[in-house]
Amino acid sequence: MSDCYGILFLGDVVGKPGRTAVERYLPGLMRDPSRWIAEPDGFEVPPVTFVIVNGENSAAGVGITPDIADDFFRWGADAITLGNHWHNKREIYGYLGTDKPIVRPINLNSAAPGRGLTVIENQGIQLAVINLMGRVFMDPVDDPFRVIDDTLAELDTPHVFVDFHAEASSEKIAMGFHLDGRASVVVGTHTHVTTADERVLPGGTAYQTDVGMCGPWPSVLGMNREIILNRFRTGLPQRFDVAEEPGVISGCISRVQRETGRAVDIRRIRI
Repeated sequence: MSDCYGILFLGDVVGKPGRTAVERYLPGLMRDPSRWIAEPDGFEVPPVTFVIVNGENSAAGVGITPDIADDFFRWGADAITLGNHWHNKREIYGYLGTDKPIVRPINLNSAAPGRGLTVIENQGIQLAVINLMGRVFMDPVDDPFRVIDDTLAELDTPHVFVDFHAEASSEKIAMGFHLDGRASVVVGTHTHVTTADERVLPGGTAYQTDVGMCGPWPSVLGMNREIILNRFRTGLPQRFDVAEEPGVISGCISRVQRETGRAVDIRRIRI
């Protein structure tokens, strides 16, 4: 058995085009992600041991439903993370209270349904999956830096994956350094635009500011581009609709040491 394992993460899945892309490509990615890795030189492709998907935009662009969550699990996801649209489909509330490995931001009001931490296990590795939300240009939430400190203090595993759902790049980068050496992987979601700054921080934490989206490529962040252009041109409110063009896959794969939980590499994935 390899001394490292792989964590495959897919960025925000947007609407039906994103779901269709995940259904089509995830099985192949799980078997062999090597052909879709950006800058593959020198990267030793690890076996994909865990698959995590951000599904907060998967239901018509805002929120997620139980049926869609079940689809992700059926297609190969081990855990689902959410974000600021976690609550947009009310039918998900009861689902969040089940034992399914789906997490909404952990720093919400304590009265919110669901949880922000789940632990998944494979090949003897217990991976803590945490969803965290930023505060800069976002809805009011508790201090993510304090909440994550309190959460990590209670964990019994060194294998920790954090999806930091935030708008500001500065806040995401700060969180990466704040968790360096304490989390295996810290990746950003929410902006739907892939950043090319993936790296392993000095303490052994794999980091990327934003993983991007799984959704329609000829669009504005997954939405119909003509609708968005009209909003910018006129300044008038517009009803947002997910673009109908075929979806792309944006994600990353991290290589993590089995014994220590420290990362040794991270690379972007694009289909």
